[in-house]
Amino acid sequence: MYDGPSLDGKNALVTGGTRGIGLAIARGFAEAGASVTVCGRKPEGVTAAVAELEGLSERIHGVTAHVGNNQDLERLIDEAESKFGPVGILVNNAGTNPYFGPIIESEDWAWDKTMDVNLRAPYVLSRLVGTRMIETGAGSIINVASIAGLEATPLMGIYSVTKAGLIMLTKVLAREWGPHGVRVNCICPGVVKTELSRGIWSDEKLLSTFQARKALGRIGTPQEVVGAALYFASDASSFTTGAVMQVDGGMVI
Repeated sequence: MYDGPSLDGKNALVTGGTRGIGLAIARGFAEAGASVTVCGRKPEGVTAAVAELEGLSERIHGVTAHVGNNQDLERLIDEAESKFGPVGILVNNAGTNPYFGPIIESEDWAWDKTMDVNLRAPYVLSRLVGTRMIETGAGSIINVASIAGLEATPLMGIYSVTKAGLIMLTKVLAREWGPHGVRVNCICPGVVKTELSRGIWSDEKLLSTFQARKALGRIGTPQEVVGAALYFASDASSFTTGAVMQVDGGMVI
């Protein structure tokens, strides 16, 4: 039986919520009593995620949307609100890393796509949802960044830049919106076994290198990020904003 922080009566929106860390967070929120809207880029992924989450709660909704498209973001919010009311919890989790290699060999398209999904989308979506939260005087925005935003990560330079930007966006919004009752916090996972990090954990040499840098000596699972999200989403963190929480197995110490 779930006995963690309660999210009863809360309406949560999770981007990139159809797999990996996003799906794990959506599952944790549903178990905690929240209404949850998940979005993903592929219809089949959304359908599968909703089918899985509906086993935990009847208050689940799925939306197919590309976070790099403003019209999709506006439609996403409209659907979430028409289904369950004002969004009180926003998790900007959707992310991409289309290029794995040194900056000098990268191309402009990789920079543009990574920026659009990892940084521009959270900026736009936070602004849209934040406007509504400010009107109601309450809300929690959770940005899922990465330890790659805390230190330069070889072969993931563009990704690192976007995540560093997301961390600063968190701090700026927390400073600006705190007086209005809106909290903005950030989670920085380490290497977690998801599709996004496949380039690391599927390579034995790379995996060993990253594991050796972690105090716990292993990579994480999506479920191990959920506790941080529940803390930031719930009243347990009512006096916490602008925080950057590492969930990295002791990699950046």
